[in-house]
Amino acid sequence: MITLLQSGIADSSAVATTAAESTSLFEFAVKGGFIMIVLALLSLVAVYIFVERWLAIKNASKIDGHFMNNIKDSIHDGKIKSAISLCQRNNSPVARMIEKGVERIGRPLNDIQTSVENVGSLEVARLEKGMPVLASISGGAPMIGFLGTVIGMVQAFYEMSKAGGNNIQISMLSGGIYTAMITTIGGLIVGIFAYFAYNYLVMRLNHVVYSMESKTIEFMDLLNEPVN
Repeated sequence: MITLLQSGIADSSAVATTAAESTSLFEFAVKGGFIMIVLALLSLVAVYIFVERWLAIKNASKIDGHFMNNIKDSIHDGKIKSAISLCQRNNSPVARMIEKGVERIGRPLNDIQTSVENVGSLEVARLEKGMPVLASISGGAPMIGFLGTVIGMVQAFYEMSKAGGNNIQISMLSGGIYTAMITTIGGLIVGIFAYFAYNYLVMRLNHVVYSMESKTIEFMDLLNEPVN
């Protein structure tokens, strides 16, 4: 019985310690001042852009493995409308590029290729939407954190100047030092997350662009095939 009571007391102490640590972390963030609010907003924007763009790029990379073979069969059979319908049923950048090319069949090959590449450029620009903001956050968040550091140091020196040379106490400097350190940490955390998130999205986007280029080449080779 005594052992159970001791165990319960130990568990309660652990919970209390965890709660105290959580409260202290929140208090540390509050000590950062209004700069921490700005960093918190930037972190929310960064997370939203990352998740939204990740889902968009993931959906853009999905395409039926038999898509190009079906397009090839439809074109060889002279079923242009069937090929266009097939493209419209596939909601992907590749399908929209091929659809534009199929609609231009009968025109010079250079015109067809230019049309396909133009659609490809628009699709890439659409997938890159919001990513420049994420890149800006990765570079701007640490600078904002450093601004908070400068503000905190100014506050600390101001308190020192008011107190005079012989009356300086640590408690007078604590507010400024809190602001200086906490905002630096907050800015670095947000900046590092945004930096890695941006580069990850760029890597995924490059895979999509490579797929679009390969399908464009495959489509143009299809149009260049001799008619039997």
